[in-house]
Formats: sequence, structure tokens, C-alpha cells
Amino acid sequence: MTQRLSCRWAHLRARAEAGMTTAEYAVGTLAACAFAAVLMLVVKSGPVKSALAKVITAALGSGT
Repeated sequence: MTQRLSCRWAHLRARAEAGMTTAEYAVGTLAACAFAAVLMLVVKSGPVKSALAKVITAALGSGT
């Protein structure tokens, strides 16, 4: 009886941990989306956009 109860308890703990993994993936995905949104705002800002354009123009211009 004790072994059966122990086995059942281990099974329940394993199921609870599986749910935590799913929640961690959801939080990680939300954080990645938020970081991407902030990064897009920074890249689309005036000074960064012009600096990137200069770097790309210089890289393409130096190859010819």
C-alpha cells in the first residue's frame, strides 16, 4: 500500500512539473515578443535608422 501511494505521489508531482514547463514557455515567449517590440522601436527611430543606412551604404559602396 505504501509503495502504491508513493508511486501515485511521484506521478502527481511529475504532472505538476509538466504544467510548469508550459507556463515557463509562455512567459518566455511573451518576454521575447516584448523585447522584439522594443527593439523594433529603437531600430525605427531616426538616429539609429540613419546610422544603419550609413553602415549599409558604406558596406555596399566599398565592394565596387
